[in-house]
Amino acid sequence: MISLFNWLMRGLRAIDWPLMLIVVCLSGIGLLVMQSAVGGTDWRYADQSRYFLVALVLMWTIALVPPEWLARLAPLMYGAGVLLLVAVMFVGDTSKGATRWLDLGFVRLQPSEIMKIALPLLLAWYFQRREGKRNPLDYIIALALLILPFLLIVQQPDLGTALLVASAGFFVMYFAGLSFKLLAPVALAAVVAVGMVLAYQDTLCAPETDWVVLHDYQKGRVCTLLDPTKDPLGKGFHTIQSTIAVGSGGLYGRGYMEGTQAQLDFIPERTTDFIFAVFAEEFGLYGSITLLFLFLLLVARGLVIAGRSETTFCRLTAGSLTLVLFVYVFVNIGMVIGILPVVGVPLPFFSYGGTALLTLAIALGILMSVSGHRLPPSPSSTRTGLGSP
Repeated sequence: MISLFNWLMRGLRAIDWPLMLIVVCLSGIGLLVMQSAVGGTDWRYADQSRYFLVALVLMWTIALVPPEWLARLAPLMYGAGVLLLVAVMFVGDTSKGATRWLDLGFVRLQPSEIMKIALPLLLAWYFQRREGKRNPLDYIIALALLILPFLLIVQQPDLGTALLVASAGFFVMYFAGLSFKLLAPVALAAVVAVGMVLAYQDTLCAPETDWVVLHDYQKGRVCTLLDPTKDPLGKGFHTIQSTIAVGSGGLYGRGYMEGTQAQLDFIPERTTDFIFAVFAEEFGLYGSITLLFLFLLLVARGLVIAGRSETTFCRLTAGSLTLVLFVYVFVNIGMVIGILPVVGVPLPFFSYGGTALLTLAIALGILMSVSGHRLPPSPSSTRTGLGSP
């Protein structure tokens, strides 16, 4: 009985309660909106409810794992993830023109989801080992470790997931001391590229123009973002209908399960990528601001956990995973309201699907692990602060 009590107390101490409170609020709202999106209680709502329960258990389990164990597992996770991505190229399942899944018989995996966790863990482990003796070569090696899974995922093709994986690795490198002077030329090139696309939109979006580095469907997404009215019943349908839904919500919303765009099936993919349009139509501007505030609280808590961490591995891992969550929210809402191209990024806690939800649970579990385990700093990981070289 005493051992059981001690085990329960250990489990409760592993939970970061401020983070858990935010997670519970977002999960509850997510399930509420899912019920409205499916038009009542059907198999998708039941599935999503089960996914949340499994995710909660998984998050708590990961929270019990000491961070040093995660650091030891990082190279193995990365290696396994890369091998699975290579396997997808040869024996992966193809669906809707993309080969992203791997059927192992007992489970169907999307290896790119593994890399969202494995890559930042590996880079954080690497930079901790190089603490106190880092040089420019370390960042080149880190970039190579980032580019390998990025290229493998792009080949599937899945540019949206590839960019999310790359952002996870980039955040680790930035927090590890990557000079802002190296980022300025990249940012300038991005601004110039966007300006060129806007200036020569008609020429670049002409059917005969080949963008070389992008597939035709990816080119179509960018051109649709620039002017969705050119194909209102085709490629532009998603963006047009979602923005109509968001706008029709007004300040206060139409009311729960009263949104016409959602209930009359005008919003495409309303249970997955465009579920925010369902929420915005039913709860309006004030509800959307409240939701964004909850997401900001989640990000803020993650950064607090990162800042209080006692080792380089913990700081880099917690900081990168937190900002990846921010990217998820920013990209999803951006594409729903029409300021970013449609790239198939789910909204955390809201979009239907077990794989993305379990990946989110692992990330949150790692944050709780970092928060709940106070480790004495080793000589190779003295406290330097986020972003210090």
